[in-house]
Amino acid sequence: MKINTQEAEQFITQAYNELSKSSAEIESRINAIHEEIAQTGTYTHTLEELTIGAKMAWRNSNRCVGRLFWDRIQVMDAREAVTAHEIETALFAHIEKATNGGQIRPYITIFKPGEDGPHVWNHQLIRYAGYETEQGVIGDPASVAVTKICEQLGWRGARTPFDILPFVFQENHAASPTYTEIPSELVLEVPIAHPDYPGIAELDLRWYAVPIISEMKLEIGGITYQAAPFNGWYMETEIGARNFADEGRYNQLAAVAEKIGLNTKRLDSLWKDRALVELNVAVLDSYHKAKVQIVDHHTAARQFGQFETNEQKAGREVTGEWAWLIPPVSPATTHIFHQRYPNKIVKPNFFYQESPFHRQDIVPVKRGGCPFH
Repeated sequence: MKINTQEAEQFITQAYNELSKSSAEIESRINAIHEEIAQTGTYTHTLEELTIGAKMAWRNSNRCVGRLFWDRIQVMDAREAVTAHEIETALFAHIEKATNGGQIRPYITIFKPGEDGPHVWNHQLIRYAGYETEQGVIGDPASVAVTKICEQLGWRGARTPFDILPFVFQENHAASPTYTEIPSELVLEVPIAHPDYPGIAELDLRWYAVPIISEMKLEIGGITYQAAPFNGWYMETEIGARNFADEGRYNQLAAVAEKIGLNTKRLDSLWKDRALVELNVAVLDSYHKAKVQIVDHHTAARQFGQFETNEQKAGREVTGEWAWLIPPVSPATTHIFHQRYPNKIVKPNFFYQESPFHRQDIVPVKRGGCPFH
């Protein structure tokens, strides 16, 4: 892994300034980094650098509307985890700490960088399986590829619409992928019901409490951490307007419309819009009653406005990808819809990496059991 020394210097300078360190400390650390790179070809972040780097990466994430809370993310340093057991133990710990009984806490678990470090194949640590059948997909169509990989590795799900997928990961770049099932007691799920339309509960929908993104790599100061799963908490439209409503996902709008008595024969009745709103009402009400943290899209937009104000006071430009920042429901009611943001990349940051699902050399290797029991 060739290190970009300019990126290292830029990161240390900015991070140390934000940490109120002196010019002498900055110069000393940069000199030490140059020496370490000359001797080893790379350098190692201190825990303090890793922590501020992860926080900056969230702050710089152009697609995230929840950046007001960037400084609250907690870092779990898993750079010493090298065996499959150590890796899965760290992933289990992340789920438990982040879920926190429903009071979601932002966490990131950072593993060893480079090709010597692990690679998590799942899009999210917790995700529902998707099974292709002649009658269509059972479960989440977005998970068909990873479900096939899991089955090639030997996993067999119950083939319900909401089977929790196992982790799939490599210990390092040269290792074969392995899988391990997530203990059910670690996965908090919320059954979906509506406060005014009891028929929606008959659809037997549910969703998990915490979204933990695991497919992206983290770049800090020229160092690439290809396994660095992280989480915030859900905005209700992610579940109600996308996961449940998208035609390429669970595609539940027509079913919801039927349960609440809407006429679906005419598009100009706006039945899709009305069903979409009520589905999001159901998600919010269900999470609130289950005491699982969630935010509505209007509050999230207002929080992003506060983030913009804070960044302006700090003298930092707010970057963003407009199409991702606006909510999929009633976007014109938010201030974000009426503004534009420079969509330029600032590091540290998170980046998508090449999907591993094209691999043909799958060798069945199973991990099992909960490290806590």
